[in-house]
Amino acid sequence: MSTLAHAVHDSATMLRRNLKHAIRYPSVSLGAALNPILMLLLFVYAFGGSIGAGMGGGRDAYLEYLTPGIIIMGVASGAMSTSIAVCTDMTEGIVNRFRTMDITRSSFMTGHVVGSLIQTMASVVLVVGVALAVGFRSDASPLEWLAAAGLLTAIAFAVTWLSAALGLISKTVESASNKPLLVQFLPFLGSAFVPADSMSPGLRWFAEYQPFTPMTETLRGLLTGSAIGGNAWVSLAWCTVITLTGYLWSRARFDSTPKR
Repeated sequence: MSTLAHAVHDSATMLRRNLKHAIRYPSVSLGAALNPILMLLLFVYAFGGSIGAGMGGGRDAYLEYLTPGIIIMGVASGAMSTSIAVCTDMTEGIVNRFRTMDITRSSFMTGHVVGSLIQTMASVVLVVGVALAVGFRSDASPLEWLAAAGLLTAIAFAVTWLSAALGLISKTVESASNKPLLVQFLPFLGSAFVPADSMSPGLRWFAEYQPFTPMTETLRGLLTGSAIGGNAWVSLAWCTVITLTGYLWSRARFDSTPKR
């Protein structure tokens, strides 16, 4: 068996292991979808009328505005499960056993990242399903839906690698669950819930230049037909930077982590 085939085989084995863990303990995966769903229902039914009126529309108009931001929030929420899963393996000693076996070293991280990516995208599908159930409608073409799926996959891939690095630097599962909170909180400080123009000057500046705002605006443009402008290229640039940062950080940390 060639080196590449060996690496693919080992990565597939690690992927199956992580997916079986996700099926056996579904609460962590479902939690990633539950939070954005609750936020969607809360903001639409409790505040949607007043916020929508302030934006020149009503509850239905606000639902159309809010849904893309909630979907992005669903992607960011997957960070916690990734960090916890990686930290659990690192602290329980299973990695030391893997290191004594004839398996490709990179397969451990590959299995975690791909497995978490699949779980995150499944959570996004659930969030979209709930949004459609409460009345969200999109006039996006099949090509625009495909582009939206590609964008969400790129964001999830970037966030997953960053979350894996956060899991590797955590010494306990509790700290691994806390470190991704900043990633999950960032969509709140963007244009997910209200336009950045309506914020105070300092917060507006932060919202305009943080990564989740252009991502949200790009997805909103694809699904609702609003202007995208240069946000698509900025989003892809952010995804590239975050992915490389997470990958290089994870690789350096995993290679230098002593046996526990």
